[in-house]
Amino acid sequence: MRLGGRLAAAIEVLEDISRRHRPVADALRDWGLSHRFAGGGDRAAIGNIVYDALRRKRSAGWLLGEDTPRAIGFGALLLEWDQTAQSLNGALDGDKFAPPLLSGDELKTVADRRLADAPAAVRADIPDWCEPLFESAFGAGWIGEGAALATRPPLDIRVNTLQADRAKVLAELMQTGAKAADIAPHGIRIPPIDGDGRHPNVQAEPAFQKGWFEVQDEGSQIVAALAGAEAGMQVLDFCAGAGGKTLALSAAMGNKGQVFAHDAEKARLAPIFDRIRRSENRNVQIVSRPAELAPLENHMDIVLVDAPCTGSGTWRRRPDAKWRLTQRQLDARKAEQSAILDDALAFVKPGGLLVYITCSVFDEENGDQAAAFRERHDGFVPVDHRELWDGRFPGHAAAARIGAAGGISLSPLLSGTDGFYVCALRKAG
Repeated sequence: MRLGGRLAAAIEVLEDISRRHRPVADALRDWGLSHRFAGGGDRAAIGNIVYDALRRKRSAGWLLGEDTPRAIGFGALLLEWDQTAQSLNGALDGDKFAPPLLSGDELKTVADRRLADAPAAVRADIPDWCEPLFESAFGAGWIGEGAALATRPPLDIRVNTLQADRAKVLAELMQTGAKAADIAPHGIRIPPIDGDGRHPNVQAEPAFQKGWFEVQDEGSQIVAALAGAEAGMQVLDFCAGAGGKTLALSAAMGNKGQVFAHDAEKARLAPIFDRIRRSENRNVQIVSRPAELAPLENHMDIVLVDAPCTGSGTWRRRPDAKWRLTQRQLDARKAEQSAILDDALAFVKPGGLLVYITCSVFDEENGDQAAAFRERHDGFVPVDHRELWDGRFPGHAAAARIGAAGGISLSPLLSGTDGFYVCALRKAG
């Protein structure tokens, strides 16, 4: 397929997403199933246009003067694919599968508009209602932070130190452009793709099948490391999900001590079993029933609460979620977070840590939530988060934002990672 056919297909997928309010991954999968003639390169390129259009929906739509699937599809190519309006029309001209060329009115609109003149929320590529949330979280730099969340993400890997080291994995992935991560000591990064490129399928690598590494954003690796799990500890991952942080904690402990993986929804735990077998994490116990939790009360050195949240810190990877999010959903996540924290505190032993994590950039889910928990419950005091950060990641003081009342925040612009928040609270002894 030429660029015109790929753009037309992307617009078709964007129309499906808009009309049926469905996740982008589902829409792309269904398009692929009904267009089996499209090769892997075509599907990757179509997906890139769709994801770019969703990441840059506000700015792409503003550039064309409307936010229709056609407008944001064309706008994505103008903003992210090094195309001009004239070069794009030239590339599409004569392609019978291409959408109609940019019209005279569209060409004039594009020529007359500069993104620097757009409203603030457009330059940040966020919904208008999120503007005060970003201002509260980031202050004067909020537009740049929003724009960074609208860029293409890298592919990050965590080396499983139970089976390999970073040099060994880097040697195996030499052909992928992989390099050592900037901050996470066991992290590896494959840079963001350009244009119609695609990331290598690292899960097809023999090194992955042998359990040498897991795919995990560097920010997720960092917040897991900040929990401070050590050999011999008793650790409860209270919202373990698919187990990414569980495995990181287990590796940090060198398979010594115990990590209990729990999630209120058993289905979320399903992937962890294969991951454990492949990675040889031998100190992980799956705790799926509430009755199994009772013996753990007041016994845990660390209780990790990777709470359900809006996922605003992951918008680079899930840009469709940005446009589906509502204030009502934010309020629902906040209520869940409060309830989970109130349940989790029972398992922290005197002198132990309650470590609260989100992949959100919103204060309401982060520092405000930690502060509200402390108001409800005496006896939990924030650790010195600056000391925690500098001790764990020396030389990277500028890569994290330390909250006035404690807590550490990461973001694409600041730390080059997804957006994360972590707050460690020490229970009185």
